[in-house]
Amino acid sequence: MNLERIDISYARSILPQSETKARISIVGLGYVGAVSTACLSSLGHSVIGVDIDPEKVDKIGRGLSPIHEKDLGSYLFQGVSAGLVNTTTDLVSAVRETDVTFISVGTPTAEDGGCDDSYIRQAARKMAQGLRQKSGFHVFAMRCSIPPGTTLGVLTPIIERLSGKKAGRDFGICFNPEFLREGVAIDDFHKPPKTVIGATDLRTAQVMARIYAPVDPDPIITTIEAAEMVKYVDNVWHAAKVCFANEIGRLCKPLGVDSHEVMDIFTQDTKLNLSPYYLKPGFAYGGSCLPKEVRAVTHMAQKAGIDVPMIANLDRSNKAQIKQALSMVKATGAKRIGILGLAFKPGTDDLRESPALELMADLQSEGLEVLAHDQAISSETAIGGQLAYVRHGSPGLRNLAETLPDLLRDDLDDVTQHAELLIVCHADADYRAATRQSRKPVVDLVRLFPEAPVGLEVDGIGW
Repeated sequence: MNLERIDISYARSILPQSETKARISIVGLGYVGAVSTACLSSLGHSVIGVDIDPEKVDKIGRGLSPIHEKDLGSYLFQGVSAGLVNTTTDLVSAVRETDVTFISVGTPTAEDGGCDDSYIRQAARKMAQGLRQKSGFHVFAMRCSIPPGTTLGVLTPIIERLSGKKAGRDFGICFNPEFLREGVAIDDFHKPPKTVIGATDLRTAQVMARIYAPVDPDPIITTIEAAEMVKYVDNVWHAAKVCFANEIGRLCKPLGVDSHEVMDIFTQDTKLNLSPYYLKPGFAYGGSCLPKEVRAVTHMAQKAGIDVPMIANLDRSNKAQIKQALSMVKATGAKRIGILGLAFKPGTDDLRESPALELMADLQSEGLEVLAHDQAISSETAIGGQLAYVRHGSPGLRNLAETLPDLLRDDLDDVTQHAELLIVCHADADYRAATRQSRKPVVDLVRLFPEAPVGLEVDGIGW
Protein backbone atom coordinates (compact mmCIF):
# COMPACT_ATOMS: atom_id res chain seq x y z
CA MET A 1 0.00 0.00 0.00
CA ASN A 2 1.28 3.47 -0.83
CA LEU A 3 -1.13 5.59 1.15
CA GLU A 4 0.01 9.14 1.80
CA ARG A 5 1.72 9.77 5.12
CA ILE A 6 0.04 12.32 7.34
CA ASP A 7 1.99 15.27 8.73
CA ILE A 8 2.52 13.95 12.27
CA SER A 9 3.34 17.28 13.94
CA TYR A 10 0.39 18.98 12.24
CA ALA A 11 -2.02 16.23 13.29
CA ARG A 12 -0.92 16.57 16.91
CA SER A 13 -1.52 20.32 16.84
CA ILE A 14 -5.15 20.32 15.70
CA LEU A 15 -7.05 17.84 17.84
CA PRO A 16 -10.77 18.19 17.08
CA GLN A 17 -13.22 19.93 19.42
CA SER A 18 -16.53 18.44 18.19
CA GLU A 19 -18.86 17.04 20.87
CA THR A 20 -20.39 14.47 18.50
CA LYS A 21 -19.98 10.95 19.87
CA ALA A 22 -18.93 8.31 17.36
CA ARG A 23 -20.98 5.13 17.19
CA ILE A 24 -18.55 2.28 17.77
CA SER A 25 -18.55 -1.42 16.96
CA ILE A 26 -16.04 -3.72 18.64
CA VAL A 27 -15.06 -7.01 17.01
CA GLY A 28 -13.95 -9.64 19.51
CA LEU A 29 -15.25 -9.64 23.10
CA GLY A 30 -12.26 -11.09 24.91
CA TYR A 31 -10.39 -9.08 27.56
CA VAL A 32 -9.62 -6.07 25.36
CA GLY A 33 -12.95 -6.07 23.56
CA ALA A 34 -15.09 -6.50 26.68
CA VAL A 35 -13.20 -3.80 28.60
CA SER A 36 -13.30 -1.44 25.61
CA THR A 37 -17.04 -1.99 25.24
CA ALA A 38 -17.63 -1.12 28.88
CA CYS A 39 -15.27 1.86 29.04
CA LEU A 40 -16.23 3.47 25.73
CA SER A 41 -19.89 3.29 26.72
CA SER A 42 -18.98 5.00 30.02
CA LEU A 43 -17.67 7.89 27.91
CA GLY A 44 -21.11 8.22 26.29
CA HIS A 45 -20.53 6.26 23.08
CA SER A 46 -23.12 3.89 21.66
CA VAL A 47 -21.26 0.57 21.38
CA ILE A 48 -22.11 -2.66 19.55
CA GLY A 49 -20.04 -5.62 20.74
CA VAL A 50 -19.54 -8.39 18.17
CA ASP A 51 -18.30 -11.94 18.68
CA ILE A 52 -18.78 -15.38 17.13
CA ASP A 53 -19.25 -16.84 20.63
CA PRO A 54 -22.98 -16.61 21.43
CA GLU A 55 -22.34 -17.03 25.16
CA LYS A 56 -20.15 -13.92 25.31
CA VAL A 57 -22.63 -12.01 23.20
CA ASP A 58 -25.50 -13.03 25.48
CA LYS A 59 -23.67 -12.23 28.73
CA ILE A 60 -22.41 -8.81 27.70
CA GLY A 61 -25.77 -8.03 26.12
CA ARG A 62 -27.35 -8.59 29.55
CA GLY A 63 -24.73 -6.49 31.31
CA LEU A 64 -22.77 -9.42 32.72
CA SER A 65 -19.00 -9.80 32.57
CA PRO A 66 -17.83 -12.93 30.72
CA ILE A 67 -14.47 -12.81 32.54
CA HIS A 68 -13.05 -12.09 35.97
CA GLU A 69 -11.96 -8.45 35.81
CA LYS A 70 -12.32 -5.79 38.52
CA ASP A 71 -15.37 -3.50 38.02
CA LEU A 72 -16.06 -4.79 34.50
CA GLY A 73 -19.47 -6.21 35.42
CA SER A 74 -20.72 -2.96 36.92
CA TYR A 75 -19.51 -0.93 33.93
CA LEU A 76 -21.23 -3.29 31.48
CA PHE A 77 -24.44 -3.26 33.51
CA GLN A 78 -24.48 0.54 33.50
CA GLY A 79 -23.86 0.61 29.75
CA VAL A 80 -26.67 -1.83 29.01
CA SER A 81 -29.04 -0.06 31.42
CA ALA A 82 -28.34 3.26 29.68
CA GLY A 83 -29.04 1.73 26.28
CA LEU A 84 -25.47 2.34 25.14
CA VAL A 85 -24.29 -1.28 24.94
CA ASN A 86 -25.74 -3.81 22.52
CA THR A 87 -24.26 -7.07 21.24
CA THR A 88 -24.60 -9.24 18.15
CA THR A 89 -22.99 -12.04 16.18
CA ASP A 90 -23.69 -10.12 12.95
CA LEU A 91 -20.51 -8.20 12.12
CA VAL A 92 -21.82 -6.98 8.77
CA SER A 93 -24.75 -5.13 10.34
CA ALA A 94 -22.58 -3.83 13.19
CA VAL A 95 -20.25 -2.10 10.72
CA ARG A 96 -23.17 -0.80 8.72
CA GLU A 97 -24.72 0.81 11.82
CA THR A 98 -21.60 2.42 13.29
CA ASP A 99 -18.91 4.98 12.47
CA VAL A 100 -15.81 3.31 13.90
CA THR A 101 -14.91 -0.36 14.25
CA PHE A 102 -12.35 -1.48 16.83
CA ILE A 103 -10.77 -4.84 15.91
CA SER A 104 -9.75 -6.89 18.93
CA VAL A 105 -9.76 -10.44 17.60
CA GLY A 106 -7.22 -13.04 18.72
CA THR A 107 -3.75 -13.24 17.16
CA PRO A 108 -2.38 -16.45 18.70
CA THR A 109 0.99 -18.00 18.00
CA ALA A 110 1.10 -19.82 14.66
CA GLU A 111 2.63 -23.26 14.27
CA ASP A 112 5.91 -21.75 13.01
CA GLY A 113 6.15 -19.38 16.02
CA GLY A 114 4.90 -16.34 14.12
CA CYS A 115 1.58 -14.54 14.30
CA ASP A 116 -1.63 -16.28 13.23
CA ASP A 117 -3.65 -13.61 11.39
CA SER A 118 -6.50 -15.89 10.30
CA TYR A 119 -9.04 -14.22 12.62
CA ILE A 120 -8.10 -10.82 11.20
CA ARG A 121 -8.72 -12.10 7.68
CA GLN A 122 -12.10 -13.57 8.67
CA ALA A 123 -13.18 -10.32 10.30
CA ALA A 124 -11.92 -8.22 7.37
CA ARG A 125 -14.16 -10.09 4.92
CA LYS A 126 -17.27 -9.42 7.02
CA MET A 127 -16.31 -5.81 7.68
CA ALA A 128 -15.86 -5.23 3.98
CA GLN A 129 -19.42 -6.44 3.36
CA GLY A 130 -20.73 -4.00 5.95
CA LEU A 131 -18.72 -1.14 4.48
CA ARG A 132 -20.00 -1.89 0.99
CA GLN A 133 -23.59 -1.54 2.23
CA LYS A 134 -23.15 1.93 3.76
CA SER A 135 -22.26 5.45 2.73
CA GLY A 136 -20.11 7.85 4.65
CA PHE A 137 -16.58 7.64 6.00
CA HIS A 138 -15.90 4.67 8.31
CA VAL A 139 -12.78 4.11 10.45
CA PHE A 140 -11.30 0.67 11.13
CA ALA A 141 -9.02 0.69 14.18
CA MET A 142 -6.84 -2.37 14.56
CA ARG A 143 -5.93 -3.18 18.18
CA CYS A 144 -4.49 -6.70 17.90
CA SER A 145 -0.80 -7.46 18.40
CA ILE A 146 0.53 -7.96 14.87
CA PRO A 147 3.85 -7.64 13.01
CA PRO A 148 4.46 -4.27 11.33
CA GLY A 149 2.91 -4.19 7.88
CA THR A 150 -0.08 -6.40 8.76
CA THR A 151 -2.63 -3.58 8.99
CA LEU A 152 -1.76 -2.18 5.56
CA GLY A 153 -0.63 -5.46 3.99
CA VAL A 154 -3.35 -7.85 5.18
CA LEU A 155 -6.39 -6.03 6.58
CA THR A 156 -6.56 -3.08 4.17
CA PRO A 157 -6.32 -4.98 0.83
CA ILE A 158 -9.12 -7.35 1.87
CA ILE A 159 -11.44 -4.48 2.81
CA GLU A 160 -10.62 -2.56 -0.37
CA ARG A 161 -11.09 -5.54 -2.65
CA LEU A 162 -14.38 -6.75 -1.19
CA SER A 163 -15.95 -3.36 -0.49
CA GLY A 164 -14.91 -1.69 -3.73
CA LYS A 165 -13.79 1.35 -1.73
CA LYS A 166 -10.44 3.07 -1.25
CA ALA A 167 -8.55 3.44 2.04
CA GLY A 168 -7.79 7.06 2.90
CA ARG A 169 -10.60 8.31 0.68
CA ASP A 170 -13.71 6.26 1.45
CA PHE A 171 -12.66 4.77 4.79
CA GLY A 172 -9.90 5.20 7.34
CA ILE A 173 -7.37 2.69 8.62
CA CYS A 174 -5.40 3.02 11.84
CA PHE A 175 -3.53 0.98 14.41
CA ASN A 176 -4.40 1.80 18.01
CA PRO A 177 -2.49 -0.49 20.40
CA GLU A 178 -3.93 -1.16 23.84
CA PHE A 179 -1.89 -1.07 27.05
CA LEU A 180 -4.38 -2.67 29.44
CA ARG A 181 -3.09 -4.85 32.25
CA GLU A 182 -5.42 -7.68 33.19
CA GLY A 183 -6.81 -7.20 36.69
CA VAL A 184 -6.61 -3.37 36.49
CA ALA A 185 -7.78 -2.87 32.89
CA ILE A 186 -10.64 -0.48 33.71
CA ASP A 187 -8.30 1.84 35.60
CA ASP A 188 -5.70 1.62 32.82
CA PHE A 189 -8.30 2.67 30.24
CA HIS A 190 -9.25 5.78 32.17
CA LYS A 191 -5.66 6.59 33.19
CA PRO A 192 -3.62 5.38 30.20
CA PRO A 193 0.19 5.37 30.30
CA LYS A 194 0.00 6.63 26.72
CA THR A 195 -2.42 6.67 23.81
CA VAL A 196 -0.93 5.77 20.44
CA ILE A 197 -2.76 6.36 17.17
CA GLY A 198 -1.09 5.17 13.98
CA ALA A 199 -2.85 6.50 10.89
CA THR A 200 -2.28 7.30 7.22
CA ASP A 201 -4.77 10.15 6.90
CA LEU A 202 -5.57 13.19 9.02
CA ARG A 203 -9.31 12.57 9.16
CA THR A 204 -8.83 9.14 10.75
CA ALA A 205 -6.36 10.52 13.29
CA GLN A 206 -8.86 13.22 14.26
CA VAL A 207 -11.73 10.74 14.67
CA MET A 208 -9.63 8.57 16.99
CA ALA A 209 -8.25 11.54 18.93
CA ARG A 210 -11.80 12.75 19.57
CA ILE A 211 -12.77 9.38 21.04
CA TYR A 212 -9.87 9.36 23.50
CA ALA A 213 -9.98 13.08 24.38
CA PRO A 214 -11.83 12.57 27.72
CA VAL A 215 -9.10 10.25 29.05
CA ASP A 216 -6.04 11.55 27.17
CA PRO A 217 -6.09 14.98 25.50
CA ASP A 218 -2.56 14.55 24.15
CA PRO A 219 -2.37 11.28 22.17
CA ILE A 220 0.73 10.23 20.27
CA ILE A 221 0.02 10.41 16.53
CA THR A 222 2.40 8.31 14.44
CA THR A 223 2.61 5.98 11.46
CA ILE A 224 0.74 2.69 11.42
CA GLU A 225 3.96 0.69 11.26
CA ALA A 226 5.46 2.48 14.28
CA ALA A 227 2.26 1.93 16.26
CA GLU A 228 2.26 -1.77 15.35
CA MET A 229 5.87 -2.14 16.45
CA VAL A 230 5.57 -0.23 19.72
CA LYS A 231 3.02 -2.75 21.01
CA TYR A 232 5.53 -5.56 20.53
CA VAL A 233 8.39 -3.51 21.93
CA ASP A 234 6.43 -2.71 25.09
CA ASN A 235 5.56 -6.32 25.81
CA VAL A 236 8.98 -7.72 24.91
CA TRP A 237 10.48 -5.15 27.30
CA HIS A 238 8.12 -6.25 30.07
CA ALA A 239 9.16 -9.86 29.43
CA ALA A 240 12.82 -8.79 29.53
CA LYS A 241 12.29 -7.05 32.88
CA VAL A 242 10.72 -10.17 34.39
CA CYS A 243 13.58 -12.39 33.20
CA PHE A 244 16.25 -9.90 34.27
CA ALA A 245 14.85 -9.65 37.80
CA ASN A 246 14.53 -13.43 38.05
CA GLU A 247 18.12 -13.98 36.91
CA ILE A 248 19.28 -11.48 39.54
CA GLY A 249 17.31 -13.47 42.11
CA ARG A 250 18.90 -16.75 41.04
CA LEU A 251 22.34 -15.16 41.22
CA CYS A 252 21.83 -13.44 44.58
CA LYS A 253 20.48 -16.40 46.53
CA PRO A 254 23.63 -18.60 46.61
CA LEU A 255 25.68 -15.46 47.41
CA GLY A 256 23.56 -14.78 50.48
CA VAL A 257 22.36 -11.45 49.08
CA ASP A 258 18.74 -10.32 49.45
CA SER A 259 17.67 -9.89 45.83
CA HIS A 260 14.62 -7.84 46.76
CA GLU A 261 16.80 -5.36 48.63
CA VAL A 262 19.09 -5.18 45.60
CA MET A 263 16.21 -4.56 43.21
CA ASP A 264 14.53 -2.10 45.58
CA ILE A 265 17.70 -0.02 45.34
CA PHE A 266 17.99 -0.57 41.59
CA THR A 267 14.44 0.59 40.88
CA GLN A 268 14.84 3.84 42.84
CA ASP A 269 16.70 5.14 39.79
CA THR A 270 13.65 6.17 37.78
CA LYS A 271 15.71 8.43 35.56
CA LEU A 272 17.89 5.71 34.00
CA ASN A 273 16.36 2.39 35.02
CA LEU A 274 12.80 3.31 34.03
CA SER A 275 9.85 2.20 36.15
CA PRO A 276 9.89 -0.50 38.84
CA TYR A 277 6.96 -2.38 37.30
CA TYR A 278 7.83 -6.09 36.72
CA LEU A 279 11.32 -5.58 38.15
CA LYS A 280 10.97 -7.81 41.19
CA PRO A 281 12.35 -11.36 41.37
CA GLY A 282 9.50 -13.84 41.37
CA PHE A 283 8.01 -16.49 39.16
CA ALA A 284 8.06 -16.77 35.37
CA TYR A 285 6.05 -14.51 33.09
CA GLY A 286 2.95 -15.78 31.32
CA GLY A 287 -0.43 -14.69 29.97
CA SER A 288 -1.83 -13.91 26.55
CA CYS A 289 0.70 -11.23 25.58
CA LEU A 290 4.30 -11.58 26.73
CA PRO A 291 5.04 -15.20 25.68
CA LYS A 292 3.51 -15.00 22.22
CA GLU A 293 5.00 -11.60 21.47
CA VAL A 294 8.49 -12.66 22.49
CA ARG A 295 8.05 -15.57 20.06
CA ALA A 296 6.66 -13.28 17.37
CA VAL A 297 9.55 -10.81 17.59
CA THR A 298 12.07 -13.68 17.59
CA HIS A 299 10.34 -15.09 14.51
CA MET A 300 10.42 -11.70 12.79
CA ALA A 301 14.14 -11.38 13.51
CA GLN A 302 14.83 -14.88 12.17
CA LYS A 303 12.97 -14.12 8.95
CA ALA A 304 14.96 -10.90 8.58
CA GLY A 305 18.27 -12.63 9.31
CA ILE A 306 18.84 -10.45 12.40
CA ASP A 307 20.54 -11.85 15.52
CA VAL A 308 18.71 -10.84 18.73
CA PRO A 309 20.31 -13.09 21.38
CA MET A 310 18.73 -11.51 24.45
CA ILE A 311 15.19 -11.56 23.06
CA ALA A 312 15.70 -15.03 21.59
CA ASN A 313 16.74 -16.33 25.00
CA LEU A 314 13.99 -14.73 27.08
CA ASP A 315 11.89 -17.87 26.71
CA ARG A 316 14.87 -19.99 27.75
CA SER A 317 15.38 -17.84 30.86
CA ASN A 318 11.66 -17.98 31.63
CA LYS A 319 11.65 -21.78 31.42
CA ALA A 320 14.73 -21.88 33.67
CA GLN A 321 12.68 -20.13 36.36
CA ILE A 322 10.02 -22.85 36.11
CA LYS A 323 12.73 -25.54 36.30
CA GLN A 324 14.14 -23.80 39.37
CA ALA A 325 10.76 -24.05 41.09
CA LEU A 326 10.52 -27.72 40.13
CA SER A 327 13.98 -28.41 41.57
CA MET A 328 13.05 -26.68 44.83
CA VAL A 329 9.95 -28.85 45.19
CA LYS A 330 11.78 -32.08 44.35
CA ALA A 331 14.48 -31.27 46.91
CA THR A 332 11.89 -31.37 49.71
CA GLY A 333 10.89 -34.97 49.01
CA ALA A 334 7.19 -34.07 49.31
CA LYS A 335 4.78 -36.24 47.32
CA ARG A 336 1.50 -34.32 47.73
CA ILE A 337 1.73 -30.75 46.47
CA GLY A 338 -0.76 -27.91 46.86
CA ILE A 339 -0.59 -24.97 44.40
CA LEU A 340 -2.10 -21.67 45.49
CA GLY A 341 -2.84 -19.49 42.45
CA LEU A 342 -3.17 -20.83 38.90
CA ALA A 343 -3.95 -17.86 36.63
CA PHE A 344 -0.91 -16.13 35.18
CA LYS A 345 -1.53 -13.24 37.62
CA PRO A 346 -3.90 -12.51 40.54
CA GLY A 347 -7.22 -10.83 39.87
CA THR A 348 -7.92 -12.65 36.61
CA ASP A 349 -9.15 -16.06 35.47
CA ASP A 350 -6.78 -16.12 32.49
CA LEU A 351 -4.90 -19.45 32.30
CA ARG A 352 -3.25 -18.78 28.94
CA GLU A 353 0.43 -19.75 29.19
CA SER A 354 0.34 -19.50 32.98
CA PRO A 355 3.71 -20.64 34.38
CA ALA A 356 1.84 -22.26 37.26
CA LEU A 357 0.27 -24.69 34.79
CA GLU A 358 3.66 -25.51 33.26
CA LEU A 359 4.99 -26.22 36.77
CA MET A 360 1.90 -28.25 37.61
CA ALA A 361 2.34 -30.40 34.49
CA ASP A 362 6.05 -30.92 35.29
CA LEU A 363 5.21 -31.99 38.85
CA GLN A 364 2.73 -34.54 37.54
CA SER A 365 5.31 -35.87 35.07
CA GLU A 366 7.57 -36.49 38.08
CA GLY A 367 4.87 -38.67 39.61
CA LEU A 368 3.78 -36.17 42.25
CA GLU A 369 0.17 -35.69 43.33
CA VAL A 370 -1.06 -32.12 42.74
CA LEU A 371 -4.08 -30.14 43.88
CA ALA A 372 -4.72 -26.46 43.23
CA HIS A 373 -6.79 -23.45 44.28
CA ASP A 374 -7.34 -20.06 42.66
CA GLN A 375 -9.49 -17.21 43.95
CA ALA A 376 -10.96 -16.51 40.49
CA ILE A 377 -11.10 -20.03 39.02
CA SER A 378 -13.29 -22.96 39.98
CA SER A 379 -13.72 -26.51 38.76
CA GLU A 380 -16.57 -25.16 36.58
CA THR A 381 -14.44 -22.55 34.78
CA ALA A 382 -14.48 -23.19 31.02
CA ILE A 383 -10.98 -23.36 29.51
CA GLY A 384 -11.82 -24.58 26.01
CA GLY A 385 -11.42 -21.17 24.38
CA GLN A 386 -8.15 -20.50 26.19
CA LEU A 387 -6.83 -23.92 25.18
CA ALA A 388 -7.57 -23.25 21.50
CA TYR A 389 -5.79 -19.90 21.70
CA VAL A 390 -2.49 -21.38 22.95
CA ARG A 391 -2.48 -24.69 21.13
CA HIS A 392 0.98 -23.94 19.65
CA GLY A 393 2.46 -22.26 22.69
CA SER A 394 1.43 -23.78 26.04
CA PRO A 395 2.37 -27.41 26.69
CA GLY A 396 1.24 -27.19 30.31
CA LEU A 397 -2.32 -26.15 29.50
CA ARG A 398 -2.57 -28.72 26.70
CA ASN A 399 -1.39 -31.49 29.02
CA LEU A 400 -3.74 -30.49 31.84
CA ALA A 401 -6.80 -29.57 29.78
CA GLU A 402 -8.76 -32.74 30.49
CA THR A 403 -7.73 -33.30 34.11
CA LEU A 404 -7.54 -29.73 35.40
CA PRO A 405 -11.17 -29.57 36.67
CA ASP A 406 -10.46 -32.66 38.80
CA LEU A 407 -7.33 -31.06 40.28
CA LEU A 408 -8.99 -27.77 41.23
CA ARG A 409 -10.57 -27.32 44.64
CA ASP A 410 -13.10 -24.58 45.36
CA ASP A 411 -12.33 -24.85 49.10
CA LEU A 412 -8.86 -23.57 50.01
CA ASP A 413 -8.78 -25.76 53.12
CA ASP A 414 -9.07 -28.89 50.95
CA VAL A 415 -5.71 -28.04 49.41
CA THR A 416 -3.84 -26.90 52.52
CA GLN A 417 -4.98 -29.84 54.61
CA HIS A 418 -4.19 -32.48 51.98
CA ALA A 419 -0.80 -31.18 50.83
CA GLU A 420 2.58 -31.95 52.33
CA LEU A 421 4.04 -28.86 50.65
CA LEU A 422 2.44 -25.62 49.43
CA ILE A 423 3.60 -23.67 46.37
CA VAL A 424 2.41 -20.06 46.44
CA CYS A 425 2.03 -18.45 42.99
CA HIS A 426 -0.16 -15.45 43.96
CA ALA A 427 0.60 -12.87 46.67
CA ASP A 428 -2.86 -13.13 48.20
CA ALA A 429 -3.86 -12.26 51.77
CA ASP A 430 -5.95 -15.42 52.13
CA TYR A 431 -3.00 -17.53 51.00
CA ARG A 432 -0.76 -15.76 53.50
CA ALA A 433 -3.19 -16.60 56.31
CA ALA A 434 -3.72 -20.16 55.08
CA THR A 435 -0.01 -20.96 54.94
CA ARG A 436 0.50 -19.58 58.45
CA GLN A 437 -2.37 -21.67 59.76
CA SER A 438 -1.44 -24.90 57.98
CA ARG A 439 2.21 -24.83 59.11
CA LYS A 440 3.10 -26.80 55.97
CA PRO A 441 6.47 -26.08 54.24
CA VAL A 442 6.13 -23.38 51.59
CA VAL A 443 7.88 -22.79 48.27
CA ASP A 444 7.29 -19.06 47.83
CA LEU A 445 7.35 -17.83 44.22
CA VAL A 446 5.97 -14.34 44.89
CA ARG A 447 7.61 -13.09 48.14
CA LEU A 448 4.45 -13.79 50.14
CA PHE A 449 6.32 -12.94 53.33
CA PRO A 450 8.91 -10.13 53.47
CA GLU A 451 10.46 -12.22 56.26
CA ALA A 452 9.72 -15.89 56.94
CA PRO A 453 7.33 -16.21 59.91
CA VAL A 454 8.68 -17.89 63.03
CA GLY A 455 7.90 -21.60 62.98
CA LEU A 456 7.08 -21.72 59.26
CA GLU A 457 9.48 -23.25 56.73
CA VAL A 458 9.56 -20.93 53.71
CA ASP A 459 11.93 -21.18 50.75
CA GLY A 460 11.84 -18.28 48.27
CA ILE A 461 12.71 -18.83 44.62
CA GLY A 462 15.17 -15.93 44.48
CA TRP A 463 15.53 -14.91 48.12
